[in-house]
Amino acid sequence: MRHNKVCTYLHYSICKALGTETTDKWYTHMPKPVYEERDVTVLWNQEVHTDREVTANRPDIVFKNKTEKKKTLLDVAIPADRNVVQKEAKKKLKYKSLHIDIRLWNLKCMIMPIIIGTTGKVTRGLRKIWKLYQEKAASVV
Repeated sequence: MRHNKVCTYLHYSICKALGTETTDKWYTHMPKPVYEERDVTVLWNQEVHTDREVTANRPDIVFKNKTEKKKTLLDVAIPADRNVVQKEAKKKLKYKSLHIDIRLWNLKCMIMPIIIGTTGKVTRGLRKIWKLYQEKAASVV
C-alpha cells in the first residue's frame, strides 16, 4: 500500500507539472495507464515493448519526451532502512537490459530508482536526483 501511494504521488506530480487535468488532492488521483500532453507521454504500470525478450520491462512509471528523445524509467521500492542501498543497486541492475534495448532505438534512457526506507531514509542517488530537479525547476522560473 505504501508503494502504491508513493507511485500515485509521483504520477500526480508529473501530470500536474505537465499541465494535465488532475484532481485537487494527490490522494484522490486515479492514474490512467497512458497520459499524453504535447510531446510527452507518461505510462503508468505498462510494459515497455522491445525488439528482444527482456524479463524486467514493467517499471512503475515511464516518462517519454519525444522532442528530447529521452525516456525515464521510475521504479519505486519501500524496503527496510538497512536495505536501502542494496535495493537501489538491485533496481539499477534489474532494468539494465531494458536500458540497453532502449538505447538501441537512439533514445537517451535514465533509470531512476526511487528508494525510500520505511522510516524515510533515502539514498545519496535520490538526493542527487532531487537536487538536479530543484535546479532545473529554478532555472525554468
